[in-house]
Parts: sequence; C-alpha cells; structure tokens
Amino acid sequence: MQSYLENYHRWLNSDKLSDAEKAELLSIKDDDTELRLRFTDYLSFGTAGLRGTMKVGMNAMNVHTVAYATQALAQLIKEEGRSADGVSIAYDSRNNSELFAKTAACVLAAANIPAYLFDELRPTPELSFALRELKCVAGINITASHNPKQYNGYKAYWEDGAQLPPEHADVVSATMQKLDIFEDVKLADFDEALTAGKIIMLGRDMDEKYLACVQAQAVNPEAVKAVADELKIVYSPLHGTGYRLVPEILRRTGLQHLYTVDEQMVISGDFPTVSKPNPEYKEVFDIGMKIADEVGSDLVIATDPDADRVGVVTRTPDGSFTTITGNQMGALLMDYILTAYEETGTMPEIPFAVKTIVTTELAAKICAAHNVKMHNVLTGFKFIGEVIKDYEAKGYGTFVLGFEESYGYLKGTYARDKDAVVAAMLITEMTAYYKAKGMTLSDALDGLYARYGYCYEANVEIYMEGLDGPARMAAKMDGLRNPAPAEIAGCKVVKFGDYKAQTIEDRVSGTVESTNLPKSNVLSFTLDNGDVIVARPSGTEPKIKFYFMLAGKDKDETEAKMAAYRESLGV
Repeated sequence: MQSYLENYHRWLNSDKLSDAEKAELLSIKDDDTELRLRFTDYLSFGTAGLRGTMKVGMNAMNVHTVAYATQALAQLIKEEGRSADGVSIAYDSRNNSELFAKTAACVLAAANIPAYLFDELRPTPELSFALRELKCVAGINITASHNPKQYNGYKAYWEDGAQLPPEHADVVSATMQKLDIFEDVKLADFDEALTAGKIIMLGRDMDEKYLACVQAQAVNPEAVKAVADELKIVYSPLHGTGYRLVPEILRRTGLQHLYTVDEQMVISGDFPTVSKPNPEYKEVFDIGMKIADEVGSDLVIATDPDADRVGVVTRTPDGSFTTITGNQMGALLMDYILTAYEETGTMPEIPFAVKTIVTTELAAKICAAHNVKMHNVLTGFKFIGEVIKDYEAKGYGTFVLGFEESYGYLKGTYARDKDAVVAAMLITEMTAYYKAKGMTLSDALDGLYARYGYCYEANVEIYMEGLDGPARMAAKMDGLRNPAPAEIAGCKVVKFGDYKAQTIEDRVSGTVESTNLPKSNVLSFTLDNGDVIVARPSGTEPKIKFYFMLAGKDKDETEAKMAAYRESLGV
C-alpha cells in the first residue's frame, strides 16, 4: 500500500490531470494535514454511495473518483449480465453535478452500457421513477442532498428504484480496490457517444409520466379546489431541483394562489441566500415568511436541492410561524391520509405503513387506532423500499405512507426513494382540508397531541472531524455498548438494542430477541418511563447522531428530561 505522499505525487504527475488540477495540488504541497486527508485513502463506497467535499484527491469528489466508482459499477452490471438494460442518470443543482453526471455517462458508454441521462437537473425521486419506468438495471444520481455547498455525492440505485443493497455495494467497493483509478478507467467521448446512441437524453416526456404518478397519490383530489379562493401557499426550492415540478404539481391540484420565493428560485450550487440548504432549519424560511406575511399565507414549503426532503413553517394561533419537524409532519400526514380514506370510504385493503426505528412512535399509535400495520426498519429509505418489495412479492397489501424523521416521505410505489414533490402536494392538500375547518397545521398538531399524548423528538449531532474522527466515533459507540448503561439520568434502561449484534435485550424478563433486521451500527435504549434514545454514526458525515423520542405532559417537561439525558450521556 502506497503512502499518502506517494499517492500525492502519483496524482500530481499523472497525465490524466488538467493544469488547473495540478495547480490545486501544488498549492497544498506543504500542508501535511491536507495531504493526509486527501491521499491516505479513497472515499468509502457504501450503500449511500459516495459523498465528500469537491477537490482534487482520492478522498474527495471529483471527475476521477466519479469515473472510478462508475467503472466498478459497470463491472458489476456486466457480471450480472445486465449491460443491455442500461443505467439512468440524474443530477441536482450543485456545482459540478452536471459534469459528474456526464462523466459517469461517458464511462458507461465506453463499457457499452446504455446511459439514459436527463437533459437538465431533476429531483432525486424522478431518477428512482425513471429507472423503473425504463426497466434499467441501475441508476446514478449526482447529489449531496442538503449538505453545505462544498459537498457533492454519488448515489447508486438498483433495478427496484432503491439505493444499492449492501451485497451489491460491497461488490462495487471491492472492485474499486482492485482497479487503478487512472489506468483501468475508460471514458468515451460524450458527443460521439450521444451520436452513436450510447447516451440517450431524457426530457419532459419523462416528467409528464412522473407527475401523473405523483398526482395519482392524492387522497382527496377535491380538497384544494374546495378552498382555492382562500388558500395561499409560499414555496421555495432553495436554489434546487424542485423549482419547476413542485409548482407544477401544486397548480395541477387546483391551487390558484402560489407564491414562490424568487431569490431562491435561482438555480445555484452556491446557495447564495442560505448558509445550508436544509429545510430542517427555520432560517432558510426567512424570506418566505416575509412573503407569507405580505400575502396572508399560513404555510411556507421548502424543498432541499435534490427535492427529496421537504420542510414547512406554519402559522400559529398568535400569528407567528413555527417549524413542523419531520416527525411531526409524518404523524400529521399519517393521520390525514388514514382519516381521509375513512371519510371518503376509500381505505385500501390490507393497508400498511413504514417508518424507521429513529422515527416518532406517534405514527405507530395513529396506525394502531386505524387498524393499519406499521413496520419499523433501519435508517435509510432503501429499507422502506425493501418492505414495499416484500409485499409486492407476496401479492397483497397497500402501501399508504413511508417516512423518516429527517423530512423524507413517500406515498405510492412509483418510486423507491423519498419524494418532496408528492410530499409537497399532500401537505398542500392536508392544509386545504384543515383550512376548510378553520384550522392551520399547528392546530391539527395540537389535536393529535390531545388524542394521543404529547410527544417530543429531537436530534443531537456530535461531529468528530479530522484524521482521528473515525477512531473517536468508534470509541464513543463502544463506550455505549460495552458495557451498556444500566440507567440514564436516573431512569432504568429496560430494553437495550444492539443492531450490530442484531439483538434486543429485555432487562426486565431477561430475554434476548433478534432485531430481525440487517446488521447496523446502531444502539437503542428504552427507559422505564417509555422514552427511547437511539445512537448511530452517520453514513455520510463524520458525526454520531443521537435521537431522543420522549413523552410527557408538555414541552417543558420533555425538554427538561432531554437535558438530563444529554448530561448523563455526555452529549
């Protein structure tokens, strides 16, 4: 194995690099820390693909690492005997996304694998839809979702429309380790491949097919039309891919008063109006809230740059705006969808829903009240997709909603990834439903708490950056695992789940059961008061995420409990 300095000089002297790339490398020749970060090893390829900062080097996002990963994916496709089925490719608004997408297409074309490339940026869920529609063997999406502007990423999908399963991701990763990034990666000329029909452009026809499937997910198609004169919605794509299709689907539902945040309708990978293009943060709604006050709107919707996540702020009784969290919105949508089905007499046969283990239990309570089966899965929308696929294989069941706390929702089986386009449509429909009752989503949330009890969910992220970051993250997780705490802030741990060992230990009965889920480095602690705390390292960033799912009489009580838990856990 070469040292980081040997790797650096090999890249610096390679004829595959442009003069600008070599100049960038020369600028860091005396920065040992940066050299180690860039050239100790390659970006890790996992089920989430690749994600990293955009710069020249092995441990970064650039045309060379993108081509490298695509060459390994192409080899997997060939080994599966599926070359003729082709690969769909999409990209978001980030800097270099189009370049990376075209680079991937050129690698596939050189391998004689048809590449179906979108003609401009598109939402992530449309990539999932397109590869299913075209019956492709795989898909590639160039995006870093809601990360800061210096990041980009590479997501690989398989034929079901979900991200690569672990066994295929492992093959791609192992293949990359055998390939030489410069000698073994082959690229066709883009224009020549396009002329030869090896690269096929996808356009508005695919949009129409996708939007038709999205619109078919409406639960009560008349809800928006019933209050169209009064309903006013403000929308922002946060400089990303939702800029065209979200407004279009909202207009198709009958919305007459849609106000867009013009400054944020500008497509830009620099995200000039926000520090982070993440709809989880209330500050990204600042401009939208001003517009809402001017026009008299009760709701502002924002989608992240690749339009797979959606966030909102809603008017409260005192006239101010408050954020509805991903957990809260999931619970609201679950309750609305099931209630609307019952009120319209359209409840499907054998309905089921899916959420992740770090997502609110309020949704499970709602499902139980409506006699709907709720499934819990590991974090990651591909696991939600696995449940859908399992039901399809059995030939029964109707998927009503899948969601995770990180602002991702899906209704319908046309795609297998979270979809902010369908979520924005359903949120608007739900807002119209409550508008007709003289209520906002804030009022509706209070109604849920009145029926099911107050719930409080919050996340804490502990960043561990630098060369020793992975080791520190591993040490923190091991410290929580061996030994697992007997109590947290004076509350006994009655159940301890170690999803890496695939076990759940019931400390009251003394029994140990299987999680019945794939191995994952996740720990869960259920306390004797019913509160649940989950810890897991991020798959894309150098951090450990702690999820607190608490119950109590009100917000003050639950926030006090959370502060005590954090102190006890040292987070």
